[in-house]
Amino acid sequence: MSMRNSTVRAVNRLTARWAEAHGGDAGTVFTAAGVWPLLAPLADGAAGPARAELAEALGLPAERAAGAARELLAALDGVRGLRAATGLWTRADLPLEAAWRERLAPGGHGALSGDAAADGKALDAWADRRTGGLVKRMPVTLTEGPDGTKLVLASALALKTQWIRPFLEWPGEPAEGPWAGRPLRMLHRSTALLERASVTEGPAGAVTLLEVVGDTGVDVHLVLGEPGAAPGGVLATGIAAVTRARPLTPASLLPEGSPGPGLTITREPALTPEPRLVVEAPAFEVRAEHDLLERARLFGLEAACDDSRGHFPGVSSAPLAVGSARQAAVARFHAEDFEAAAVTAVGLAAGCAAPPRPRYRTRRVEVRFDRPFGFLSVHRTSRLVLAAGWVSDPLPYEAPPEKTLEEKLREEEEAWAEEE
Repeated sequence: MSMRNSTVRAVNRLTARWAEAHGGDAGTVFTAAGVWPLLAPLADGAAGPARAELAEALGLPAERAAGAARELLAALDGVRGLRAATGLWTRADLPLEAAWRERLAPGGHGALSGDAAADGKALDAWADRRTGGLVKRMPVTLTEGPDGTKLVLASALALKTQWIRPFLEWPGEPAEGPWAGRPLRMLHRSTALLERASVTEGPAGAVTLLEVVGDTGVDVHLVLGEPGAAPGGVLATGIAAVTRARPLTPASLLPEGSPGPGLTITREPALTPEPRLVVEAPAFEVRAEHDLLERARLFGLEAACDDSRGHFPGVSSAPLAVGSARQAAVARFHAEDFEAAAVTAVGLAAGCAAPPRPRYRTRRVEVRFDRPFGFLSVHRTSRLVLAAGWVSDPLPYEAPPEKTLEEKLREEEEAWAEEE
């Protein structure tokens, strides 16, 4: 993926500001990389206070915004496992400025009929198709009538990556904290690469990060702060660390003891000299919908919402104001092929030979995410943060249903048939 460093910094800046604005402990997921390419063409066509506010939110001059958005979307669409798309829909009676239309990123241009129900179905179908079914509805409020919705500009990002090494999965119950006593789908992994875990310091205090490497050039970083630390502060510190704006200390250089949240480092007898990093984290699925106008100043949309006048003469000669701006997002963190990995783990745990005597004392690092934590999806080369979020309610473990007598008898018959 090739894009200007200034664009990456601008998008990450908006991500960090959005993270800091997240209040409360509720789970969430958001992607500034999906909002930024829409604010850019709005800034390109805006005038007056709206143009100045949008440029401030973007972190780039308005005259450079359209070109930067085109480059960003083209680069995103070139990432393996990531699909990026934009769409524009307009009413037939809305005249568009040709120069503005030509500066938009390539994408479909559809028509709005003015019938909110029919238009909504068409927009929902686009969202469903472009995200592979992850987001089934377009998060926009359509209004009818002569002063109703005249233009809809949308973007869609859909990312899928598999872990280089899958996790093992089995049920677990945290011993303390808000999830204590709850059976969860716990994911487990062991590796000799201690640098996958690290600690940084920020205004929110110490933050532990775990890097989970994907096979598409996109990695996920789990972020755990001190007990009681505000989620927004923890996420902002994590963003600064993964974008290399704040230094990280890898686990291999940390002192023994508890040098970071959820992190324990000891020395243990071992059969081989390699150190071990042992990871335990719950699987999760997070969905959220955001009304961007609730934070209109953050996104540069405060002035643009004033419908007493037009703000986008570069878009159309007809007066236009922002009436709706929303985002729907979803994130899922599972163990890939966990059933096969779990069976292999049980097999490896069995044995009857006398264990050999340990010959080494090696460093053992354990990191556990057994209370609310954040996550960041990051493109490895550019350090662009593609999505960020907070996990407050991980996936529960659900025991498989008991087999019926009929199912057991059928399996027994099949086993006998195979032996014969």
